Amino acid sequence: MIELTQKELAHRARSIRLVAFDVDGILTNGALTFTERGEEIKNFHARDGLGLKLLQNSGLILALITGRRSPVVTLRAQELGISLVHQGVHDKRKVAEEILGELGLHWEQMAYMGDDLPDLSTLRRCGLALTVPEAPPEIRAVAHWLSPVGGGHGAARAAAAWLLAARGEWEDTVARWVD
Repeated sequence: MIELTQKELAHRARSIRLVAFDVDGILTNGALTFTERGEEIKNFHARDGLGLKLLQNSGLILALITGRRSPVVTLRAQELGISLVHQGVHDKRKVAEEILGELGLHWEQMAYMGDDLPDLSTLRRCGLALTVPEAPPEIRAVAHWLSPVGGGHGAARAAAAWLLAARGEWEDTVARWVD
């Protein structure tokens, strides 16, 4: 894992404008389940959904970049109000670069959460690289942050809380939920 000083972490976190997520292994546990009719089933954690909404509420732009294609991902993204959804992606770094260009942003302004080799070049390039405990060593080695919980078990929610805390926004975020 790449260690950052508290000052460097806060600087990088405050620079983030876009947070992108892989799907399988991050927003799901990575298991691929199919019905006998060939329909794919994915399980998403409700806490991850709240974490993504918290990021949006703080003014951050969200994107999903995934190697698989799934109607379930489209539905989940619509439910969460995420319009930047790229499925069937073979070169995630290229797609991330296109998104950044469309938004007029730079790599330092992007956080990315991925869990396997197709995410490696994107994780190495972005401003903050986030991953999960079950990621292979090559991924954990380039990450700035490792979730305390696995993919599909609230990892994106944990990442949202960590990022908002690093930006100095967590206390205000929590205060919105207190009477």
